[in-house]
Amino acid sequence: MEARPSLCNAAYQTQALLGSAGEKLLQEKFSTEKRAQAFYSHQVLNYLNERMREFIACQEMVFIATADEHGESDCSFRAGPKGFVEVVNERELRYPEYRGNGVMASLGNLVGNAHVGMLFIDFFESKIGLHVNGTARIVEEPCYADPELQKTAEGSRAGSPVEHWVEVKVEEAYIHCSKHIPRLKKVPKDIFLGTDEAVRKGGDYFGVKRAKEQRVKP
Repeated sequence: MEARPSLCNAAYQTQALLGSAGEKLLQEKFSTEKRAQAFYSHQVLNYLNERMREFIACQEMVFIATADEHGESDCSFRAGPKGFVEVVNERELRYPEYRGNGVMASLGNLVGNAHVGMLFIDFFESKIGLHVNGTARIVEEPCYADPELQKTAEGSRAGSPVEHWVEVKVEEAYIHCSKHIPRLKKVPKDIFLGTDEAVRKGGDYFGVKRAKEQRVKP
């Protein structure tokens, strides 16, 4: 049987399970307190249990939500080979930041506001999602307490254009139910991690560059 983490911080856990002030306000307004409390009590953890850790280790994508110090929000998408989001332990995750457009919107938000929300969705088999909320920090190169884990991780990342790493301390973890998640089917596609080739990146798909150029013409 999996060992449960220490319950010494009971005050924090109780507060986390109760949800935000906004949640409570709307639960009362729409009379959903009973359902919400059942969900908090039965489905929300402040750590990753064994099944959650196994689920994350099989995922190839994750949606990441951040906000800056003023609350201006951003939602982004990250993908990689299975296990690209590394489960360090029941309280910590780590994911790579591959070379991108240089804007660094997500990382920039984390500089001013460390809170992060992650959503893993298995579109292909279980059709289940997993929310992981916590605080994050940017690191240049991760450290491993276990030499074997370091060797395995370095082998899986060989040749990957990783520029930074983000370490996430887990504060909440809970299910996203299956009922509205579509089942998708994988088809062959070449992946070019970190490429700067315009055609591989989608080019000016939405015509923004062309529209801006036309607007500035005399």
